[in-house]
Amino acid sequence: MPELPEVETTKNGITPHIEGQTVSRILIRQAQLRWLIPDSIQQMQGQVIKSIERRAKYLLLNTSIGTAIIHLGMSGSLRIVDIGTEAEKHDHVDIDFRHGKTLRLRDPRRFGAVLWTQEPVQHHTLICKLGPEPLSDDFTAEYLYQQAKNRLVSIKVFIMNAHIVVGVGNIYASESLFMAGIHPKRAAGRISLKRIEKLVTSIKQVLQKSIEQGGTTLKDFANAEGQSGYFQVALQVYGRTGEPCPHCSTPIKQIKLGQRSTFYCPACQR
Repeated sequence: MPELPEVETTKNGITPHIEGQTVSRILIRQAQLRWLIPDSIQQMQGQVIKSIERRAKYLLLNTSIGTAIIHLGMSGSLRIVDIGTEAEKHDHVDIDFRHGKTLRLRDPRRFGAVLWTQEPVQHHTLICKLGPEPLSDDFTAEYLYQQAKNRLVSIKVFIMNAHIVVGVGNIYASESLFMAGIHPKRAAGRISLKRIEKLVTSIKQVLQKSIEQGGTTLKDFANAEGQSGYFQVALQVYGRTGEPCPHCSTPIKQIKLGQRSTFYCPACQR
């Protein structure tokens, strides 16, 4: 599944091509994605894309009359192609622009979404209850510590809760906890403020590094130019079961937490 860095990479990739451009046509080949694409999306025709934002894993294409909300789901990707480029099997949505380019959504598993809202997007049901952005000034150690108080849920499951903080997906949760030296099963409410400070710093560093390197390479993700990201080569624990810890050489372990595979060093993380 494309995670926050992949979505941020996508936003950065498509923005120079469509920001300030006028939508000329919206072609829906398959309307039934995770939710049915509403007919109201056609209101975008003739509108200028004022800005492109990311909120959690949602891409927001803002116009003067409303906002298109795009989610890449499990396997989706966005690409910029020339108008008239032949569509492939899983290319479900084209947003054409007057300057001759198309924003094309490919989604083999059809768990993504293309929605339209005319209300302030921060009030939309998918957006309004989300936690702070992890790279924002709102995501602080004091905030996370207060949220964690008296919580017995594992810290890994806790930081993956989008109501607490958005965008800390499975890969980045494992990597951040390793960097912070915190065992993924430790109860969130039993971690000191000092260790929470280290965790918040680690989350920010891991995500920022991933964004800078183009997003984690996942088999279903490609950025706007159709190239994979590059961060996977730098992963220290995720997907490395049985391999030596890069710090102490202890074999990396794999367990399940919250139905997700979790990777950690039993010696470095406590």
